[in-house]
Amino acid sequence: MEKTLIKEKPTPIETTPQISGSEAIMRCLIEENAKLIYGYPGGAIMPIYDELYKFQNQIQHVLTRHEQGAIHAAQGFSRVTNEVGIVFATSGPGATNLVTGIADAQIDSTPLVCVTGQVPSHLLGSDAFQETDIISISTPVTKWNYQITKASEIPEIFAKAFYIARSGRPGPVLIDVTKDAQFGLLDFEYKKCHAVRSYKPVSKPIAHQLENAAALINQSQKPLVVFGQGVILGNAEEELTALIEKTGIPSAWTILGLSALPTNHPLNVGMVGMHGNYSPNMLTNQCDALIAIGMRFDDRVTGSLNTYAKQAKIIHFEIDPAEVNKNVAVDVAVMGNVKHTLKEILPLLNANQHTDWLQEFKKLDQIEFEKVIKNDLKPIGEGLSMGEVIYQINQETDGDAVIVTDVGQHQMIACRYAKFSKSRSNVTSGGLGTMGFALPAALGAKMGVPNREVIAIIGDGGFQMTIQELGTIFQTQAAVKIVVLNNNFLGMVRQWQQLFFDKRYSSTELVNPDFVTIAKGYYIPAKKVTQRSELAAAVREMLTTKGPYFLEVVVEKEDNVFPMIPSGASVSDIRLS
Repeated sequence: MEKTLIKEKPTPIETTPQISGSEAIMRCLIEENAKLIYGYPGGAIMPIYDELYKFQNQIQHVLTRHEQGAIHAAQGFSRVTNEVGIVFATSGPGATNLVTGIADAQIDSTPLVCVTGQVPSHLLGSDAFQETDIISISTPVTKWNYQITKASEIPEIFAKAFYIARSGRPGPVLIDVTKDAQFGLLDFEYKKCHAVRSYKPVSKPIAHQLENAAALINQSQKPLVVFGQGVILGNAEEELTALIEKTGIPSAWTILGLSALPTNHPLNVGMVGMHGNYSPNMLTNQCDALIAIGMRFDDRVTGSLNTYAKQAKIIHFEIDPAEVNKNVAVDVAVMGNVKHTLKEILPLLNANQHTDWLQEFKKLDQIEFEKVIKNDLKPIGEGLSMGEVIYQINQETDGDAVIVTDVGQHQMIACRYAKFSKSRSNVTSGGLGTMGFALPAALGAKMGVPNREVIAIIGDGGFQMTIQELGTIFQTQAAVKIVVLNNNFLGMVRQWQQLFFDKRYSSTELVNPDFVTIAKGYYIPAKKVTQRSELAAAVREMLTTKGPYFLEVVVEKEDNVFPMIPSGASVSDIRLS
């Protein structure tokens, strides 16, 4: 009798259960240590929000009142934390409402990952409900973007997105995910990205660049440092301080470089640019060496390029090759992250003091004080000035607060007069000049650094562009202190109309609502100040109140910001009145 051969059952191969594309997105964010998302749901991104519900104990989501509020909040969060801001939005109008913030982040080098939902891939190009080609729309204002149509692409694309957003010169990235990719299944494996072929985010400095730059600096008798946000983005504050203290070089800052060097540092000579300080602007055209560190020679800094620092040897420390010789021809370019290049050049530099040269700045500072600053900070007129509000805030915060500004006269006044003792304390829209930026950005900043005081300084015009984000502040109870400087005008445009258009105030006067009542409607404590005698106590009450607070200060309607370099004029043509 034949024996029956009994075949043993094969050992089953263990397989990882497949997950949906939406779950994969949430797991990608967790792998990147994301803890906070700003966004607004809709049909095309609903599967991702459904997964977000399941992960709410690991990642916090903040529901803003508008997608523009979401992206500005993410910018504020990123600027104070040095982390990548994350934004969710649906397709169509949800995605297009992000574009202003994306453009703002691109020009101000803010790392963001924006995730937008999209119609199913078989409907692409069919003009389906809420379909827009956000990839084409956002291409000019993103560092990189990509449309995912298959769930299997998600891990690799998200890893690449975070790497690109935060590496080199940071910037915004947009990932558009079709709805079928959100529902599709994949075997999930996440590998962080550390390199992308053909993408070289940081150049290594060449020895002769450092040597040539050091030689020019050592030879100079009247050197001037102008530093920008590259110092902050590169975490190079200590290296900057070491360089200027060893060499004794007077140092000025761009609007985005503000707070990288403490305001009271003896070598800090103030702000350059259209509404910057008198001495660094005037002496730009007298220095014999201009050392630009992490700045891009924006037109608001240079004025007329035909007359800008023509007498000086120009050394440019820069991470982005596209910025070198773009606006201003330089004698030496030192490429790389300024944290490393400043450290490498320091041993090559001679110790110096430049006492006589620094005295030239102090002489011009005294002229500016007598003609401008004295009346800005302690005016003798009946009406309140914008400057004295900032002065009073300085008295109460001692330079420790984060100041978030909108765009306009109040922005220039705040940047001129706010005092800072710590880096990453000035948050503003520099390159794009986006009105409506401050209120949501202040929310994001406060959530990023909850233990620091965050004060939003906003004009009455810009405040009304994103006023609905008072609802987000109320819902989150983020302790943002909101100061609206109300002159019932679009103040900066009105100033130009006064100075250059014979006081033809065309469409700049505002008839404003009762801001205090609106704030109270959102259950935010609020007060209105119209008299100088009320100001100090009101600022103190604002800062001692737990939770959010709204303070409206009525200021002079025709209070102008000086100094001022007229558009297209030389920095030497700066006006004090």
